[in-house]
Amino acid sequence: MEVIEAGDTENLQAVDEETPMDLQGSLPEEFLQYPEPMKMEVITDLEVGNKSRVTEFILIGFGFPVTPFLRIISFILLFLVYILTLTGNILIIALIGTNSHLHTPMYFFLSNLSFLEIWFITSIVPKMMMDTLSERKSISIAACFSQTYFYFFLGTAEFILLAVMSIDRYVAICLPLRYGTILNSRVCLGLVIFCWGGSFVIITFPAIFFFQLSFCGPNIMDHFFCDLAPLLELACSDTRPLKWVNFISASFTLLGSLLITLFSYICIISTILQIPSTGGRRKAFSTCASHLIVVVLIYGSCIFMYVIPSIGVNKMVAILNTVVTPLLNPFIYTLRNEKVKQIMKDTIGRVVVFAGDLMHGGLSLINGYVFPYDDVKAGSWNTYIAILDQFWYKESFAERYKINRKNKCFK
Repeated sequence: MEVIEAGDTENLQAVDEETPMDLQGSLPEEFLQYPEPMKMEVITDLEVGNKSRVTEFILIGFGFPVTPFLRIISFILLFLVYILTLTGNILIIALIGTNSHLHTPMYFFLSNLSFLEIWFITSIVPKMMMDTLSERKSISIAACFSQTYFYFFLGTAEFILLAVMSIDRYVAICLPLRYGTILNSRVCLGLVIFCWGGSFVIITFPAIFFFQLSFCGPNIMDHFFCDLAPLLELACSDTRPLKWVNFISASFTLLGSLLITLFSYICIISTILQIPSTGGRRKAFSTCASHLIVVVLIYGSCIFMYVIPSIGVNKMVAILNTVVTPLLNPFIYTLRNEKVKQIMKDTIGRVVVFAGDLMHGGLSLINGYVFPYDDVKAGSWNTYIAILDQFWYKESFAERYKINRKNKCFK
């Protein structure tokens, strides 16, 4: 097996001649004069001929020079966004799972959406964080294929789930008396399984053909992650059949879920307008406003990325789709939902009270063991505990306990 290295000018010249001129002109100088050898295996194929097979891709990112300071700032920002996204979505799943008042179809679907968002951002952002600190933004072809597959698999499942959530809002507002009967636990579980199973079928079938493509150079990708469009541009095989398959599956997924969502909200809006009281209309609309905001964000970003493609705009919109939207979802669903906000306040209050009880009990235990016979020191220690109680609880322990029992904080 022959290996072409950067120092081999004769073989590299042959590879450079196959590079499209428009791609060469759009690359920064640091990628045109790459310091490390780009290794490619030489293969013989009936369709491709004697060409070199790419074993890794080089990600350009956003295509502008970055200083070490900007690398560190970018890493910190991505790390904070990733941690906040994980924390917010895990908090939503925990609240819904532990509170019986949230065991309804709407919150069951919301917990599944949060679970999807956790894995969706995990498929993109950790690699982005590594690339921000690395001079050589490379990714192996196996890792690139895996990232592409999970990105579209999770994204397709999210589109189907958003359509299911719109049906849930339609039944809740247009058929409120039959809501519990239509969307019982068995139906909800079946709809979630349909989201995951439908996404698996829609994405896996084109992926079988995608994994058989040959990549023989160039291996420089004008993106910050392995998206499908730039990957197909680098393929040496005939990609026209795969593009048609992707177009059909994407149209079926996007247009199908969008039509279901639009039809559901047309019925919802017409029903809300028939409510006589202003307060009733406002309350009915507030139950689906959060879902509508998420639908606009996700569908709007995907339309700009795949229907109206533009290289410069695509990267900015991809940041919105892969980083910002998963971060905003927990805040959209919690800040606009009074029920979730009240349960969060009660949960935080219980945690604070529990921490205070632990602190008070620990200090009392220390008092009993450290000053068992010294009344003077024990009295001083009790005074310190009382001051701490006043600072922590704003009232005495006994008074706080009575207030909590009155407000039913303890069950």
